[in-house]
Formats: sequence, C-alpha cells, structure tokens
Amino acid sequence: MSKTKADLQPESWSYTDTLDKAPSFAIISQTLADLADEGHPIVVGTADLKYSNGLFRFEERHPDRFFQFGISEQNMISAAAGMASTGLKPHVATFASFMALLACEQIRTDIAYTMMPVRLIGTHTGIAFGFYGTSHHATEDLAIMRSLADMNVVAPADGPQFAAALRAVVDLEEPIYFRIGRGRDPEVYGADATFELGKAIVHEAGTDITLIATGSMVYPTLEAAKALRAEGLSVGVIDMHTIKPLDAEAILKAAGNSKLIMTVEEHNVLGGLGGAVAEVLSENGTPVPLHRHGIKDTYVIVGPPTHLYKHYGLDADGIAVEAKTFISKFAK
Repeated sequence: MSKTKADLQPESWSYTDTLDKAPSFAIISQTLADLADEGHPIVVGTADLKYSNGLFRFEERHPDRFFQFGISEQNMISAAAGMASTGLKPHVATFASFMALLACEQIRTDIAYTMMPVRLIGTHTGIAFGFYGTSHHATEDLAIMRSLADMNVVAPADGPQFAAALRAVVDLEEPIYFRIGRGRDPEVYGADATFELGKAIVHEAGTDITLIATGSMVYPTLEAAKALRAEGLSVGVIDMHTIKPLDAEAILKAAGNSKLIMTVEEHNVLGGLGGAVAEVLSENGTPVPLHRHGIKDTYVIVGPPTHLYKHYGLDADGIAVEAKTFISKFAK
C-alpha cells in the first residue's frame, strides 16, 4: 500500500515554511539579542543557514553583530576564535554534522587548545535530518566533542532550557559545544527553565530502573517513564543535559538506588552519553547493570524523522519497550 503525503508527516521533515514552525530557534535568537542589549559582547555567525536556524531574527535586531560566512564552516570557526581573542563572545551555528565533523580540526586547534570562549551551536543533531542521509546525520558529535580537552558539551532538552543555558554560561571563559535539534522539539521545561553547567536535573528517583537521557531524548523518555510507572514499575528519570563535565554524583546516586541504569541518546551508543556513564560506573566500581540505548553503531537509514525514531526505538513507545526488555533480563 503506497504512503500518502499525510502518512509521511511532512511537518516532521519538510524545511519549507519553517520560520514559524521552529519556536526553539526563535527563543534562542531572542535570548542572544537580549544578552547583546544587556551589554554582553555577543556576536553571532552562521554558515549560510540564518533561516534554517532562525538567526536572521538576531540579525534584524543587531545587524552590526551578525556575520554570514556562507558555506565555509571551517573559516567560520577560525574567525570565531579570532573574534574571541579580542574580547568578544562569538556564538556560531551550523548543522551539527558540519560543525563537529567537517570543522573538527579547527575546533580543536583554534578554539579548544587556545581555550577561547566560543559557543559552538550544532543544530539538527542526531537523525533529525531524516531524508538527507548520512552526510547530514550527526550521530558521532558527542563522542568527538567530549574527547576534546577543555571543551564543555551541552545538549539542552528544549528551547527554554537552551536559553537558560546561554544566560547561565554567558561569562564563562571556556568553549562550549551546544547540541540542539530542529527547533521544533516538544517543550519540557517552559519559561521557568533553569540550568547549571555540570548539574543534571533529576525528575524522579526509581528503584527498578533509572533512565538517563540527554537532549532530544528527554521528552520521550519522560513519556516512556509514565507508561512504565502505569505498569507498576518504579522508574527514575535524569536529564543529563551536560555531557561534559558530567554529573558523576547524580549517576552514582541513581546507581545506588536503582537495580538498573539505562541511557537514552539520539547518538551512536559508542562514545556518547552511554559511554560517559559507563566510564563513571566502571571507574567507581559500581556493580549495576547498564544498557546503552541509541543508534547501535550503524549508519542510519533514510526516511522521515518520525519514522526513524520509531524504527530505532527512540520514541516513547520504543524507549519503554527497550527498558522492559532490559528489566526482563535481570528479573528473578
């Protein structure tokens, strides 16, 4: 049976008419423009993507602080380092696959090594690009960025949390990689969002299993936890918005209270959140089983994002099934 246009849910992948359908990007631009109004030396750059990431709104308010680099991501990174060396606070954005992979050398040598306070904003992370394929999917960026010395790595759950993060770290004299989605992410926190670098948000403690999620996976994980609790399970949920520096204390506390730990990320299970949590548990000799849920070390197929999330078990139903399967392995 052929699929209709409606079946494919074009709103989940079409990039036409996106300007009014990406509220997170509007929040980000507004926050950066407000910070500039408040006297912070904010400058913003993008690589030919001011409409795709909504930064045209910042340009409208501060045209003298906005830089369009064209399709030249590596040059943008090096230029941002130069700006930072003069006392400015550059915030530069492009698709995460181009930011973390294409410009990795410039990020390491020009920004991380020199400890320049540049904010690197990788958008459309994970498998959010759907039909655009492996060249545009970003399932390796967490592993790459957290392996760079002196690089902070943050994956906000929604636009309001990202806005709170931008404010919280505005004076931090260190580089940060921000990993965000398509700008249409379901809202988790709302206008009262708070953020503290390196301090996870514990939504609830659980004794059967604790789900540790990051970024785009926080919302579906919270929904999965509701379903699991409805079946009588005690389920904890942690929003590990900061991958580096990692909140080891929150991980170890959860491991002390829960029989099982499961990480959830829109990323390869190797090297990302799951790998970081595994390092903490093993280095502390914590005898709790860990399951890493995400992309199973493979290149992602092509399709609408909504279908891909379902295919890889990264929607609420898939996360709940994965958790129950994990629990069943250790049931006595």
